[in-house]
Amino acid sequence: MKCLRPAFRYLAHISFLLAASFPIFAVTTTEIRETQLCDRIEQIHQTRQLMVDGEAVSATHLIPEFYDRRDYTLAWLRESSMDELMETIEASSQEGLIPADYHLAPLQTMLEDHRNGGLTPCERADLDILLTDALLRIGYHYAFGKVDPRRLDGDWNLKRDISGRDPVEVMQAAIDSDSLAAFLHELAPTSPLYDEMKAALAEHRAIAAHGGWPQVPTGPTLKPGMQDERIAFIRQRLLITDDLLDGASPDPAFFDEELKQAVIDFQGRHTLDADGIVGKSTVAAMNVPVDDRIDQIRVNLERARWIYRDLPDEFIIADIAGFRAAIVKDRKVTWDSAVQVGKPFRKTPVFQDTMKYIVINPTWTVPPTILEKDILPKIRKDPGYLKKKNMRVIDRNGKTIDATNIDWANTTRRNFPYMIRQDPGPNNALGRIKFMFPNKHAIYLHDTPHKSGFKYTERAFSSGCIRVQKPVELAEILLNDPEKWSQEEIRKIIESKVTTTVKLEKQMPVYLLYWTVNSDDGIFYFKPDVYSRDAGVLAALNGKFEFDAPDNMPDWYKN
Repeated sequence: MKCLRPAFRYLAHISFLLAASFPIFAVTTTEIRETQLCDRIEQIHQTRQLMVDGEAVSATHLIPEFYDRRDYTLAWLRESSMDELMETIEASSQEGLIPADYHLAPLQTMLEDHRNGGLTPCERADLDILLTDALLRIGYHYAFGKVDPRRLDGDWNLKRDISGRDPVEVMQAAIDSDSLAAFLHELAPTSPLYDEMKAALAEHRAIAAHGGWPQVPTGPTLKPGMQDERIAFIRQRLLITDDLLDGASPDPAFFDEELKQAVIDFQGRHTLDADGIVGKSTVAAMNVPVDDRIDQIRVNLERARWIYRDLPDEFIIADIAGFRAAIVKDRKVTWDSAVQVGKPFRKTPVFQDTMKYIVINPTWTVPPTILEKDILPKIRKDPGYLKKKNMRVIDRNGKTIDATNIDWANTTRRNFPYMIRQDPGPNNALGRIKFMFPNKHAIYLHDTPHKSGFKYTERAFSSGCIRVQKPVELAEILLNDPEKWSQEEIRKIIESKVTTTVKLEKQMPVYLLYWTVNSDDGIFYFKPDVYSRDAGVLAALNGKFEFDAPDNMPDWYKN
């Protein structure tokens, strides 16, 4: 391994001959190590890359700054810190991460040689750099996740910054801490959901280690009271995941009441209609391989690392894949409601903003995309469509235009100089209340005249906005004045049909997020990947390590 500057390699070679007669000329091991560190750091400065024992060093901005500040002295002097780092790396799989991303195998070999006294000064310096890079990698992943969500979704706007901390100082504090493992785990999410997902990951990996669960043969729909050989497979499948607690049955092929309840529990945990009947959808959910469920949990552990940083004490969350919205205060859900979200071809975006006001009896101005794809075709088909839907054509000044004078057959989105607005009323597309957090997507929460959509388990019916089942309850909570803004008073304004805008005295952060797993009171739920987003996250999570710097890095990092 040629890692010393030529002059120092020569001095290192003759130092032993000179030391006996001329001790003043001896080159110490410490000096050689410091020279090697300086040499390696200089290489990074010049090329922004470095390979150590076949492993690429990733933090090519942070590591030079770290060792520059240390005057190129070794950082890893305590065996306990090295041990704790290695234990944390080995345990990273429990977080859904990949230990090999943190140089596990080469570090194991180098540390064994180090403890056996087999490392040259040059190799000891390389070990120090590789340990530092591993620390940076795993700390970065615990704090922000391995995958940068902005690479997958251009709408992503949640904070991803270091909160004004100097990363080099954080790194040094970690190495100097009494417990490196504890320091690193403080960077990971502390949410109960994250811990429950970790527990579910361990449980499903244990199931996989014992061979997984059986595949239920396809066939006709099975109902309570029926006799069928396939029912024995269903019993075995539900026993493995504890949906069925007692497998003892005088006739395993008989669909009894106990099995019906187990099926209902399974269906509830997999966002299916919980009717106790085993049809195609239930069989398909039972036959999802355990390895796929493991990947699904890993994907959502990663999403948790993106999100559970610096959350406010109170906020609204819309869970797109779960078709629910909730208010969370002090980490507890204080209100929740079923919602309808965007159709797969009109996806509800994932982003964060701030709710600022409420509009009771809103008008609805048709967005350009909906105008082109929905409204214009309907007007061409039915000239009376606008009147039936309580809609008017208006100009830029809000003046009503006679719709009968418009050549609808040749009208397109691009040559239409007006807007179409729907007046307030029970059939308004936004219902009777909309909840505004102004954003570039023109997405918000609102009531809906399409109440029938709430009877379905999967509710991807909207054009992107989020339809709320309990809007009057939500308005009362957000307005936070039971005397002035009780549900009764809000309904009085609704009946007046007068458009009323009310600013919130306390603005509320809103998070539109996408989770395909969840946990509630220790019960673990799997949800449909309605927008097929899991695959992209999983591919990046299993892919090669890439360092995407957080926001607000110090100026020295940008140079």
